[in-house]
Amino acid sequence: MDTTPTGTNRTSTRNRPGAGLSGSDRPRLARHVRLDFSRTRQRPILLHPEAVVVLNGSGAAILELCDGRHTVAEIVSELGAHYQTVPDDEVRQFLTRLVARHWVELSDG
Repeated sequence: MDTTPTGTNRTSTRNRPGAGLSGSDRPRLARHVRLDFSRTRQRPILLHPEAVVVLNGSGAAILELCDGRHTVAEIVSELGAHYQTVPDDEVRQFLTRLVARHWVELSDG
């Protein structure tokens, strides 16, 4: 996954622990974090230097869209197209927790 911003517009990356996310924020995995699949557990996992986090299906689906190109609003919309109900506030809370842990970074939309 390429997390390098493209184009001539310069975006500022910021970590805002505990802050609410706006719909125009563009989340991406931090450089030291990687989304992978554990064959042993048969589940998606989030790898970072301190630990391995086993993800449920919805957590993995959210993180697969955290590429620095999709906005939070687009992530919620895309998940809504695949699943019947996607609570916007739950997606935002999940991402806010990951930002607070420095596993996800945000760039301005």
